[in-house]
Amino acid sequence: MRWRTGRTSTHVQDRRGRGGGLRLGGGLGIGGIVVVLLIGMLMGGDPLQMLAMLGDGGGAPADTQAPAPGAPDRDLAFVNAIVADTESTWGALFARAGQTYAPPEMVLFSGSVSSGCGSATAAVGPFYCPADRTVYLDTGFFDEMRQRLGGGGDFAEAYVIAHEVGHHVQTLTGSTAEVDRQRAAGRDVAGASGPLVRQELQADCLAGVWAHHAQRSNHWLEPGDLERAMDTAAAIGDDRLQRQSRGTVTPDSFSHGTSEQRTRWFRAGFDSGALARCDTFASGAL
Repeated sequence: MRWRTGRTSTHVQDRRGRGGGLRLGGGLGIGGIVVVLLIGMLMGGDPLQMLAMLGDGGGAPADTQAPAPGAPDRDLAFVNAIVADTESTWGALFARAGQTYAPPEMVLFSGSVSSGCGSATAAVGPFYCPADRTVYLDTGFFDEMRQRLGGGGDFAEAYVIAHEVGHHVQTLTGSTAEVDRQRAAGRDVAGASGPLVRQELQADCLAGVWAHHAQRSNHWLEPGDLERAMDTAAAIGDDRLQRQSRGTVTPDSFSHGTSEQRTRWFRAGFDSGALARCDTFASGAL
């Protein structure tokens, strides 16, 4: 992916290496921690207690640090370029609809971070907090994508960022509020065709919409880029993660959709570039 031709964003904050970052679970990486968390939730136990049992109880310094002053920082430059292009793309798409796009903030952190949605560790992976309209990313997740999740590569990493920005688009358009209303009403939002899965699949589709327009504008993609992004989407499907963690699949507990669904909805956005193709909430079949 020829991303170095892009401009940079003014909405990226680098908080890596500022202390307070802990690695839980006796040095487990993000992929291992995700498996422990899934097992804990599926078995009805406290996943944080399980992590503590695997570690020494005190934690260890996180190993994802910002480069030394003056050293090249590929991750920071990459995130800046991708976020900047999402700003350009969504700004133009909102303008066509007669609206103004207010971009999210992007915070890079190492180990742990405080957000408007509470404290979080790298174990949760990249996430978007609607309370402060900010995307949070421990760039060590990129290493986990390559080493543990079967994905990786520049375009796959861009897909992850664009998915989280897609959640911000949902906040601006009202999709997030609808899911929150159903949750507040006591309805179960999880499940194979539940609102939570529809929300996540829509974010995949919105990531595809961004990628469509970014490719048209920048001609960034190189041979194999799209396939690696699809491999990454497949690697984080609920069915694959559940099968890896306990050997069986429980659709009633899905929160993000299957591997097939995630790749198909991303591809729907990528092939069309049209927001109208991303209405997962109205789709009868996901």
